[in-house]
Amino acid sequence: QVQLVESGGGLVQPGGSLTLSCVASGTIFTINTMGWYRQAPGKQRELVATITDSGSINYADSVKGRFTISRDNAKKTVYLQMNSLKPGDTAVYLCNVHSLSLDGIVPRSLDSWGQGTQVTISS
Repeated sequence: QVQLVESGGGLVQPGGSLTLSCVASGTIFTINTMGWYRQAPGKQRELVATITDSGSINYADSVKGRFTISRDNAKKTVYLQMNSLKPGDTAVYLCNVHSLSLDGIVPRSLDSWGQGTQVTISS
């Protein structure tokens, strides 16, 4: 299985910046897609950004131009740099990883989620 540890959440003022990190560990053969989702109280979970092993990136329209996703394959880490933060960005941010793990000679496809880190934007 894969364990995901998120860090970097906190309280910042509107217009501020914050960087989230997510480190993957466990029986990982390869990591395909890494990404960030968020969920605000009373709302459904939504995609924030994803990045594939080939470098293809997808952003939610609401964060384009403000957020930047990146990954360090050697460290098995995905980052989310958040700039020009707005109150509407307040949510629990969740790390998501699609990976393959080896069980003998048979790869296992895994969809893993972190516990989430709280991001609060308030004056």
